[in-house]
Amino acid sequence: MADKKEKTNGYTSEYELEGRIPLGKAILFGMQHVLAMFVGNLTPILVVGGACGLRDLGLMVPVIQNAMLIAGLVTLVQLWTIGPVGGRLPIVMGTSSGFIGVMNGISASMGGGVIAYGAILGASLVGGLFETVLGFCLKPLRKYFPSVVTGTVVTAIGLSLISVGINSFGGGNSNKDFGDPVNLLVGTAVLVSIILLKHFTRGIFSSASILFGIIIGYVLCAVLGAVLPTTFEFEGNTLTHSWVLQWGNVASAAWISIPKFMPVKYIFDLRAIIPVTIMFIVTAVETIGDTSGICEGGLGREATDKELSGSVICDGLGSSVASLFGVLPNTSFSQNVGLIGMTKIVNLYAISMGAIFLVLCGFCPKLAALIQIMPQSVLGGAAVMMFASIVVSGIQLITRDGVTNRVVTIVAVSLGLGYGLGTTSNVLAMLPKWVTYIFGGSGIVPAAVCAIILNIAIRQDGDPAPAVKEV
Repeated sequence: MADKKEKTNGYTSEYELEGRIPLGKAILFGMQHVLAMFVGNLTPILVVGGACGLRDLGLMVPVIQNAMLIAGLVTLVQLWTIGPVGGRLPIVMGTSSGFIGVMNGISASMGGGVIAYGAILGASLVGGLFETVLGFCLKPLRKYFPSVVTGTVVTAIGLSLISVGINSFGGGNSNKDFGDPVNLLVGTAVLVSIILLKHFTRGIFSSASILFGIIIGYVLCAVLGAVLPTTFEFEGNTLTHSWVLQWGNVASAAWISIPKFMPVKYIFDLRAIIPVTIMFIVTAVETIGDTSGICEGGLGREATDKELSGSVICDGLGSSVASLFGVLPNTSFSQNVGLIGMTKIVNLYAISMGAIFLVLCGFCPKLAALIQIMPQSVLGGAAVMMFASIVVSGIQLITRDGVTNRVVTIVAVSLGLGYGLGTTSNVLAMLPKWVTYIFGGSGIVPAAVCAIILNIAIRQDGDPAPAVKEV
């Protein structure tokens, strides 16, 4: 290693966890991670905050600003750790979309408004502290999360995200021009560019293929905006195509803005605390899966007890701190797990550059606006490949110790039930609402629950475990 460092002027490889690489390369690699998670980091705020009327109260902008700041700060803690807090792994943190269903239900039951949002924040504070305690107790629970369980969870995460990537690829299914040929052209161009750069170039263009592919997408959208009509008619209204770059949003954004502390007051209500706390248990399982996926896909090994515990503690404590700034729970981002699985770039220094950029976005809305105008089809072109890479990492975990009948049963039932419920959640419509909130949605929760139960119930030899321990 010493000879290698000497040959590279003291720098090591971006494929090393704690190596030092040139600042320019670090910024490029870090920006890849920001681009992968930026939209996802803000979406939960827009959805839940919209349901609670934050926009009408003038609170949406400061909360979004705080969401970027908190994501950057919590990511830095996850990367470099403070005592037992953090996994010291290339884990990118951001506002979790897993809570959207539960929190929208809370908003509806409490009549919406700032009171409902305050109750959600109070529940996030309590739930985050609960997950923090769970993280400290994780070591004795580790035996319940062997590679077949974590691999199944990682695979479920990847499968749940593929449809998200395809939705973006088509321009975003909330946009009226979803599936427009131009959106598909842009998504395809980005995807093909990433493949070509990844496998037919060398150096920075290969290792930062995601970033350069997205830049190509920006350039293509700018060119298309100059040669094609930028608007279309829909039900008597004139709308702008989703692939059009809204440069006006960047021009109108402020250069400097100070984040607001506690923009919404806490309200502690059991109607919010109970379901949100349950979701934090699910979040812990997802974080274990993400951490395992990063170690498998990026480092080629299993996660240690310390890494798993630290990442879950950071998950919980970071979510509690986020609530102080009016931000929804922060958890590990599976999108970035896919990026690491694809590029193998695990360098903490590089990803720190992305986290620092997020912090700067918290103080400089103009920087945030530059990323925020990214067309969905540009993001989708990269996301399709990244999200599928998560599935591959999950499969690698599942097959690490061989594929036995026991493994096949655990994975088949867990993914069959979990992914099935995730894509057909209306099958739970006749059950209580809280069941739909927790077990519907992405399908990650039922997959995780099934995998944990079956792993306990089915012994290594494939026979059912005895109900009573023999004396």
